[in-house]
Amino acid sequence: MKRILIIFGTRPEAIKMAPVVKALKAIPSLETRVCISSQHRELLLPVLDLFDIAFDYDLDIMRPDQTLTTITVRILEAMERIFVEFRPDMVVVHGDTSTAFASALSAFYQQIPVAHVEAGLRTFDMKSPWPEELNRKLVGGMADLHFAPTEHARNNLLMENVAEKSVFVTGNTVVDALLSMREKIRGRSSLRSLVEKKFEFLDEGKKLILVTGHRRESYGPGFESICKALKDIALKFEDAVEIIYPVHLNPNVVKPVNERLSGIPNLHLIEPVDYIHLIYLLERSHIILTDSGGIQEEAPAFGKPVLVMRNKTERTEAIDAGSALLVGTDREKIFEVADELLTDPERYQEMSRVSNPFGDGNAAGRIADAIRNYMSPL
Repeated sequence: MKRILIIFGTRPEAIKMAPVVKALKAIPSLETRVCISSQHRELLLPVLDLFDIAFDYDLDIMRPDQTLTTITVRILEAMERIFVEFRPDMVVVHGDTSTAFASALSAFYQQIPVAHVEAGLRTFDMKSPWPEELNRKLVGGMADLHFAPTEHARNNLLMENVAEKSVFVTGNTVVDALLSMREKIRGRSSLRSLVEKKFEFLDEGKKLILVTGHRRESYGPGFESICKALKDIALKFEDAVEIIYPVHLNPNVVKPVNERLSGIPNLHLIEPVDYIHLIYLLERSHIILTDSGGIQEEAPAFGKPVLVMRNKTERTEAIDAGSALLVGTDREKIFEVADELLTDPERYQEMSRVSNPFGDGNAAGRIADAIRNYMSPL
């Protein structure tokens, strides 16, 4: 049997790799194991439980005040030991995290083929998002198989002289995960009731705005500007709108958000939510303000307009399709576009009717088939 090792460390990676784990484990000719770095341990483990995924290895790298350097060094050292023990025939990584980069580099040093899920995303600006833009380019330079979510991502890879035969357009696995979990919620009334109970404080008569924000490049003035815009929206629409903001645990996010937004009656600052509660909020929201890459891909599946609070995005498909708008961290721009969507029904419908450009929910199967064929060519 050929041995496959899947590696991830953050909650977004776990969500997007869960369908891949299941698809690969369903192939009898492959022995598939899962390794977690625990880069974001407290957010990662609930996702694994939700998707019924057990891990075989835990690098347990998380430390207080960890830096990108310490994360990378610990993963490199730990992965080398696991590669010697398990001796995989292929390593599968996802996206643009430090876990993906360091794991791919360690595999490259051991001359183990690397498969890159969600390959080819680019902003062409090394500082935005930072350090993710460099991470994904470096992983791409080491990968043997490139699973591009869209034709646009595929074209980015071809422009970088990646061999065409190694690139597969699969759709994004986040759509697979989203659709399967939505059906799980809908199919189990007890689960839906439990989720709804968590947010019973929300007023069903008001439009809900979901906010997520945590990008490093926004630390400082960027977050201050975002907070001012959210306060402007909350105050103008205090009788018609509620804002809910699951606040990332990073002190660079918690401090400015709590200082500027606490005490506003229709603006709810809550702790980070698990994936199943996030899906509920996505489906219930009227519009979404985010700097998250995953949510830019998920929201169109629910027909929700997205305001991207970044200056650049690697998910340009959503911008091109019209389901998302770049507003950056500019206070006036964020307020202006949110105001338009809240007061202009035609503009809102124009954005909400756009079909999801990121896939049909069958990406993981395509990825698993390509890996099986690579391991055992006909």
